[in-house]
Amino acid sequence: MEDLLEKLDEQDTDHEKRVLRGVSVAILTIIEDDDAAISPNVRDVAVVLEWTIVLQDLPDLSTAFAYLFGLLYAMDIDYPKEMRYTFEGIQTIFFELGSRCSQCIRSLKTNLLL
Repeated sequence: MEDLLEKLDEQDTDHEKRVLRGVSVAILTIIEDDDAAISPNVRDVAVVLEWTIVLQDLPDLSTAFAYLFGLLYAMDIDYPKEMRYTFEGIQTIFFELGSRCSQCIRSLKTNLLL
């Protein structure tokens, strides 16, 4: 019986490794296998940092989003290069944190205020 449990644990970690391969920063939403594709049932929401699930069992996406930004700030982690402007835009426009931003984000903010 213990051998079976160990194999199941190994399979779970292997699956987790496959899912997280190449993902440095993410919000992971696990949906129940259900035929209701219109309104799927969310089973779990987790925050991924540096290829590891650091928080799980979060109540909703907005909470996970806030935790993600809090952890990035607290741990002084740089935004992923390919998503730099996305994170910078969210930080400066929506969270209103920091006065310095790139020209690209300043232009977006101006266009949104028009």
